[in-house]
Amino acid sequence: MVEKIVEIGILFDFYGKLLTDRQYLAMELYYIYDYSLAEIGEELNISRQAVYDLIKRSEQKLYELEDTLNLVGKFNLNKKEIEKIAIVVEEIENEAKSVENRKIIERTKDLRELIRKIIENS
Repeated sequence: MVEKIVEIGILFDFYGKLLTDRQYLAMELYYIYDYSLAEIGEELNISRQAVYDLIKRSEQKLYELEDTLNLVGKFNLNKKEIEKIAIVVEEIENEAKSVENRKIIERTKDLRELIRKIIENS
């Protein structure tokens, strides 16, 4: 159950703004603010069953968007590739330290800083 919540949360982060306002609000209240179906029903002035159906349709829409656009998949792949780049940069830095090449050491520090910024902005 926790895995599904995390998965939906990630999909919601990527694609939530592509949902209708009503779908977005229902998903936000349910997954972000942990409202019950009854509480959401009161907010939206619909039945508990209607809320359940709305959330299920919204979840399905998020999965369909991911199947079509694959942004989460690409993001995860890019993240893994960036981690590999960081390892290579660290190896180069260690080799440069062993031969005391200050220029390469400084450039690898620049690369590590760029990697850090990319990860922070992702």
